[in-house]
Amino acid sequence: MLRRGKGIELKSSGEIQAMRAAGLVVARALAAVTEQAKPGVSTAELDSVAEGVIRDAGAIPSFKGYHGFPGSICASINEKIVHGIPSTTEVLADGDLISVDCGAILDGWHGDSAVTIPVGSVGERELALSAATERAMWAGIDKVAAGNRLTDISHAVESAAKSAAASDGIDYGIIAEYGGHGIGTRMHMEPFLPNLGRPGKGPKLREGMALAVEPMLTLGPPESEELSDEWTVVTSDGSRAAHWEHTVAITPDGPWVLTAAE
Repeated sequence: MLRRGKGIELKSSGEIQAMRAAGLVVARALAAVTEQAKPGVSTAELDSVAEGVIRDAGAIPSFKGYHGFPGSICASINEKIVHGIPSTTEVLADGDLISVDCGAILDGWHGDSAVTIPVGSVGERELALSAATERAMWAGIDKVAAGNRLTDISHAVESAAKSAAASDGIDYGIIAEYGGHGIGTRMHMEPFLPNLGRPGKGPKLREGMALAVEPMLTLGPPESEELSDEWTVVTSDGSRAAHWEHTVAITPDGPWVLTAAE
């Protein structure tokens, strides 16, 4: 049975198991997309690959038709941060960095995850950017535990990003306008999870909550803008961006990454 904890959906252990099944579908879809993300391949082709994996599993693409979004994935190349629309005319080239966000609904439960994929031979700064974003995600995931506060996750993400910036010698921008979210019977639920902020703020985390942790970093300033398609978000200065995400449940044993591969 679903309960509510100050507006945040709580799941039983069985319901979290159901979310894990949805998460595994997403993991398989992203693995298939990663395998196919090569120079000469269009983002529409990647979208078709992901949708095929999702539907073959008896699931439904979360993104397709969501507020009118036309794709089963968000495909965001280079300066595109998030919400890029798959297209037959957008073709991957050697040296590109593509962030792919994907969601699936299985038996009414959602999984949501994103990866950043290097295409061909990618520059060291771009590889460092992606690695820093992924490390920031895992630092945030480590704080998804009962008894913590929501912004303990935010602070961990921010701290890891700044630590990576210092070690890499790159002043990464941390996107503030977009972030993580609650997830379960809907893809986007309360609470919004910022990717930076002071610790110890926001609702207390409880067993049965599930959150999508998803930092986005840039190689330049953190300012962004939305394109005229009313979906695609790009860096204001044209610098490259990376995006990583996992769906995570709070269990008695700590964080369970529901969208990690088996």
